[in-house]
Amino acid sequence: MTHRIEMEPQESLTLLLKRLAPLMKAPTPDAILLTNDPGGHKIIAEFEKSIASLGLKHGDMLYAKIAESARPSEEPGSGFGNASIQVSASKDDGTSRPSFVKQDAVDYELEKDDGIIKRKRDPAFCKHGANAMCDYCSSLDPYDKEYLAKENIKHMSFFAYLRQVLSQYKISGDISGSMPRNVPLPLDNPDYRVKPNCKNGHPAWPEGICSKCQPPAISLQQQTFRVIDNVEFATPELVNDLLSFWRKSSCQRFGLLYGHYSRAADMPLGIKAVVEAIYEPKQSWETDGVKIAVESIEFEEEVKRVDAVAEACGIRLIGMIFTDVESTGEADKVVYSRHANSYFLTALECRLAAYMQCKHRNPSRWANGGHFGSKFVTCCVSGDEEGIIGIRAWQVSNSAMAMQEADLIVPSNAPSKMCVQEATKTRYVPDVIYTYVNEYKRKVSANAKPAFPVEYLLVALTQGSPLDPHPLFSRGNKPFPIENRDHVHQTQTLGILKRHLEGAQTSPEALRQVFMDFHFLVYVSSLGFLSQEEVKLAGHIVREPDVGVSLRLVNTLVESGGWQTLLLALQEASASDLGDAGAGSAMEHITEAGFSGTGGADSSQRPSAGGIEQGEGDQQSWACRHCTFVNSAGQDSCDMCALPRD
Repeated sequence: MTHRIEMEPQESLTLLLKRLAPLMKAPTPDAILLTNDPGGHKIIAEFEKSIASLGLKHGDMLYAKIAESARPSEEPGSGFGNASIQVSASKDDGTSRPSFVKQDAVDYELEKDDGIIKRKRDPAFCKHGANAMCDYCSSLDPYDKEYLAKENIKHMSFFAYLRQVLSQYKISGDISGSMPRNVPLPLDNPDYRVKPNCKNGHPAWPEGICSKCQPPAISLQQQTFRVIDNVEFATPELVNDLLSFWRKSSCQRFGLLYGHYSRAADMPLGIKAVVEAIYEPKQSWETDGVKIAVESIEFEEEVKRVDAVAEACGIRLIGMIFTDVESTGEADKVVYSRHANSYFLTALECRLAAYMQCKHRNPSRWANGGHFGSKFVTCCVSGDEEGIIGIRAWQVSNSAMAMQEADLIVPSNAPSKMCVQEATKTRYVPDVIYTYVNEYKRKVSANAKPAFPVEYLLVALTQGSPLDPHPLFSRGNKPFPIENRDHVHQTQTLGILKRHLEGAQTSPEALRQVFMDFHFLVYVSSLGFLSQEEVKLAGHIVREPDVGVSLRLVNTLVESGGWQTLLLALQEASASDLGDAGAGSAMEHITEAGFSGTGGADSSQRPSAGGIEQGEGDQQSWACRHCTFVNSAGQDSCDMCALPRD
């Protein structure tokens, strides 16, 4: 369909789009792509320029199409009136553009902010008045190289990177309108797999391959941006609870992080992952690591059950955490094993991070395919240079995700080296090159085969805890046992649940406090007595900020059929279901305050090299110095290894 629109030479292209939008029934003017090429290969993006400056004159024809991602109405509009410029309208039927992408709420918020960094007038250099501006006090873009270097920001935020890419198309300001803002989608994920369905006249891979379908050579380099900038633990007690397992057993522990994403105030256009709860899935543990079948059906089903409870509470799976802590044998000291001269994450941990990030991609309407990178984070609890327990947060780069997806990498025997897979009949391995500074201070390129340093795959994040914490959950003085801790006599049974609820049934306030424990909610949900709606109601109790409304929700849940069925089952719970005497309050046998929000630890309450140090006054159990199994106080030999206590 052809329209004629009258424009003056000094009027801008933006005004043309506004007049064209109702004719094409476009949702917004910026949903229209303009080009003077019938093939649509070159998009006109100089929106603020005048018609004359673009070289357009009376009678020129432009071609317009509505981006499919803008979801226009089915039919373009009819004629509008007399004009001097003709516009041909058609729809975009490209297959690589997502029809609609639901992003995270924080992404929509950051799209509205231009991220401009305002600077005050410098009296030492600025010679102008208060209402003027010069190079010393002018505003800066969030991706300004000098600003990032001055603030020691190694990786710019994702939206700063997006703004940098969009600046090539002269796009700035609020970008929250319809996609794709009159330009091709600016972001692409790297893909190192052989492109399928090649139409270059040769047999399909692996029988044939050509330069068009084979992946490009991989040049490994430090990623300049990061999707997540900061990991914030809602309260230091989250990490303390995870470390309590190590304090009782000297074994390591793995957990899944649940929380939400919000804006990071100290980073231009930054995003932080706020951790509200840590769930510990089924795993086998050792003193030097853990084993967990992340690809198994059982693990996926377990995570799916926890995800349902988390969704009811308004949170989601945002990352993973694991411990790597070893006592030096000295008071207040743990081993400092992860540093620049060894490794920060092992090759095995990097590959696990890449696998998990591929499973939890970041939805983005700015990328072909509808996703770009991942917001999934990886945290490691280990000793720092002072021998104090601290946390380091990481992500792996988009290149690492692409190499994992193409099955190009495998961990080596050396923790700091990642191996490149060998090519096979079904696996095409492109050239992999990385650059480093040699002993002569010169940058040289090297072949990454057979192995390369894992640092080329890492993206460092910051972490911490708020000074004034307001956590979503509060475990109280007598918390419910943490899941999958039978090894340290911390079990979850109906008898333990019955004892945990004693005294809380008569008081809505006390029962509300019981619900503010994520581990309690997950266990109660796993019993199957509560329906999906009742689980959602329990989650609403947690996330409701108004205490009065929350208490009314407690009364509603208590009167529900599922809760009454649960109470009947608890009445039948036998005394033998109570488990170990200390199971319901295992934290009472664990020395506290081992981790502070800034990474500090009271190591005097950690295990020594010879076994486990119990807190003062703990006469109920003792830890075997041979196998670390926790035995009851009245026994003279270990139940696990049968060796004597002394």
